[in-house]
Amino acid sequence: MRTPHVVVVMGVAGTGKTTIGPLLAARLGVPYAEGDDFHPQANIAKMAAGIPLDDTDRWPWLDAIGAWAHGRAGLGGVVSCSALKRSYRDRLRAAAPGIVFVHLAGDRSLIEDRMTHRQGHFMPTALLDSQFATLEPLQADEAGVVVDVSGGPEDITERALTALDELPDPATR
Repeated sequence: MRTPHVVVVMGVAGTGKTTIGPLLAARLGVPYAEGDDFHPQANIAKMAAGIPLDDTDRWPWLDAIGAWAHGRAGLGGVVSCSALKRSYRDRLRAAAPGIVFVHLAGDRSLIEDRMTHRQGHFMPTALLDSQFATLEPLQADEAGVVVDVSGGPEDITERALTALDELPDPATR
């Protein structure tokens, strides 16, 4: 029997982490955790004011997500987290070594358009440039897949599932 992955759905703001994450979790039959829910209120206030977070802001947030992922090891789960830098992903892997990443990636203009049409989210489109500037794509030695965000949520989820299915079983890594 294949051991379920603990999946981190990553990418810049507006790529659909909060949309694809729950769909992916439902298809995998595992729980979903919204990464934004792990942010302390001070981080949310900072981002809502259009101020990018720095690494000092992110460490407790990443540690909380890593603890959740660690608790799901061998059981599976999906959590959203921008995980833009390699050092952030390394920190998550230190807490939960078997995690895999689904990097939602796409054209900046498409992502900006989607951000302008979403409602009730604290992240303004003004921070999109800083997100792209910070992004360090997955490296060949990182367990994960890159999934294009063009098309509808079901198409993106299907691409993610297909790509994940091609990864090695985490129990054998």
